[in-house]
Amino acid sequence: MNEAPLRIWLERQGALLRLRLNRPKANIIDAEMIAALEAAFAGHLHDRGLKAILLDAEGPHFSFGASVEEHLPDRCAAMLASFHHLVLAVAKSPVPVLVAITGQCLGGGLELALAGHLIFVAPDAALGQPEIRLGVFAPTASCLLPARIGRAAAEDMLISGRSIGAEEARALGLATAIAPDPSHAAVAYFDAHLAPSSASSLGFAVRAVREDFTALLEARLAAVEALYLDDLMWTEDAVEGLQAFIAKRPAIWIDR
Repeated sequence: MNEAPLRIWLERQGALLRLRLNRPKANIIDAEMIAALEAAFAGHLHDRGLKAILLDAEGPHFSFGASVEEHLPDRCAAMLASFHHLVLAVAKSPVPVLVAITGQCLGGGLELALAGHLIFVAPDAALGQPEIRLGVFAPTASCLLPARIGRAAAEDMLISGRSIGAEEARALGLATAIAPDPSHAAVAYFDAHLAPSSASSLGFAVRAVREDFTALLEARLAAVEALYLDDLMWTEDAVEGLQAFIAKRPAIWIDR
């Protein structure tokens, strides 16, 4: 029997919830992982005394991204709906969500991280949205990246599909800090800056800074999801790109 896709535990007398992706080395964000994350957020977000959530990953890489198989036309509607529900839960979290990234953080893995509040990265971190190389685009990142790093930098990442390293991520404001052990750095940030505060007051501070952002995000996700499902997925190149990736062969584009 496979291990649970997510490890869950509490630290600091219940003030810090730890969530760890537990399917190394890829830590694919598939339906099972999404369901486990949703359940963890739903089950703990309103715990009295909870002051932060730390999301990290087992193994050398945070995540290689979402399941490509679940992006195929017969499955992508259900996958996008569940993933966007999770992203909204993270974005609307009444407590700060800290994310610690080592190694590759790509596609849906980066989209999940972008919904959090503060991102701590290892020097070897590589963050990217490579979806365009598969003939599709990144719906969630199209909504989240411009708000975090500005439109020009977001367009660069989304249109090129290139990954950025830790130093560029910090320069763009995507990464809060670079540390050899980003999980340790995130816990140190929690101890220094969040643990001394009232959990109740932190909730109001988080809500105040994010209220307009999350309202816009919800509307934008719905619009971009429709663009993905109703337009992109009817093109031949989108299906070709996904099928070529699964078959481990070069895609043959016909530009329609």
